[in-house]
Amino acid sequence: MRYRPLALFSTLVLSVGLAACSSSGDASDGAGGGRTALDVWLMRDSVSADFQKQFETGFEKSHPDIDLKIQIQEWEGIGEKVTAALASNDAPDVIEVGNTQVAQYAQSGGLTDFSDRVDELGGSDWLKGLAEPGKYDGKQYGIPYYAANRVVIHRTDLFEKAGVDAAGIKTRDQWIAATGKLDKGGTQGIYLPGQNWYVLSGFVWDEGGDLAVESGGEWKGGLDSPEALRAMDFYQRLQALGKGPKDSDEAQPPQAEVMAKGQVAQIIAVPGGAKVIEEKNPELKGKLGFFPIPGKTADRPGAVFTGGSDLVVPAVAAHQEEAFTFIRELTGDAWQKKLAVAMSYVPNKTTLAGAVSADPGTAAMAAGAANGHATPNTPQWAAVEAKNPIKEYMTAVLTGRNAESEAAKASRTITDTLNSGS
Repeated sequence: MRYRPLALFSTLVLSVGLAACSSSGDASDGAGGGRTALDVWLMRDSVSADFQKQFETGFEKSHPDIDLKIQIQEWEGIGEKVTAALASNDAPDVIEVGNTQVAQYAQSGGLTDFSDRVDELGGSDWLKGLAEPGKYDGKQYGIPYYAANRVVIHRTDLFEKAGVDAAGIKTRDQWIAATGKLDKGGTQGIYLPGQNWYVLSGFVWDEGGDLAVESGGEWKGGLDSPEALRAMDFYQRLQALGKGPKDSDEAQPPQAEVMAKGQVAQIIAVPGGAKVIEEKNPELKGKLGFFPIPGKTADRPGAVFTGGSDLVVPAVAAHQEEAFTFIRELTGDAWQKKLAVAMSYVPNKTTLAGAVSADPGTAAMAAGAANGHATPNTPQWAAVEAKNPIKEYMTAVLTGRNAESEAAKASRTITDTLNSGS
């Protein structure tokens, strides 16, 4: 199963060149027979060709008055394309966007507000990591579609050799103890690069902190809070139980390839990373397992950054009610269960986690998603990620600099960046 890198879920991808927007005219736009042509943009790898065909057939059978026209879009350049569509009079009726991108599009007033229809969509059970970033200024613009998040991928053979039972790792203290037992001889207990800030974010949320907080319309960086400093201390302790570089992230070098090459007992990644490991080293096929990132207590898995997508409707879309009908179907329980199984995604509601119980990687992911979070819900967060003072802060601490002073410095940068657009 292929997974998009979670970075694609969290940042607005910009590139040169605008593709033409889809036409979203009235019932005569190619539908024929008085049917309404409903134009929908879904992203590459959001659905398989088989699932798309199955959904289109089922949807049009249930709604014969709608002619569904799904167009698959590329992530490269989608930010500018969506922005142009929202500003035009020729927008599609429904658009899939990254969950943390919703605020950027809603800020301009270009999206339809669904606040009064949340209950109709079963919103009380939505994953928080999809629903919260779908809100802007107290209004629900993005409707949760599907999610993905990180889990612990581990070598079952190395765990067995070290006498470690992965099923018994429920807390961070147990995780540290087990990783210490694994970190012996030529085996790295864990490969954790020094700049994996998404993992650090989870530890910050576990401690009750956040990357930034808003008060009175002003944002303030939160890395220097006591909670965030405790999180960095835990990250430092865990990172020391392996040989991960202190000055790079999980993509440089690709951590799945590192695990495939050597005696690495664990990495923190989306479950699809296991496929990469097996492709690079076929001898590890059948020797990889999964468990949710452990939490502070055994009754709750660790907090994770929730990547994924929401569905939005442009305010200028011609077919608002038909667009809502589409969203209600695709995000409803029946199709969410089918999508989760077909694509190894986490469904959009906590009540649907059982749909993926037969897939160990996705099941671990779904368990973690119940404690999912998103980055600070402001259009300016993309500018923070562009500078990424969090990475610089992490490297500074891991190479011996004072955590409090470095956290204060990074927090000031976050504060200045988030308030620069206000």
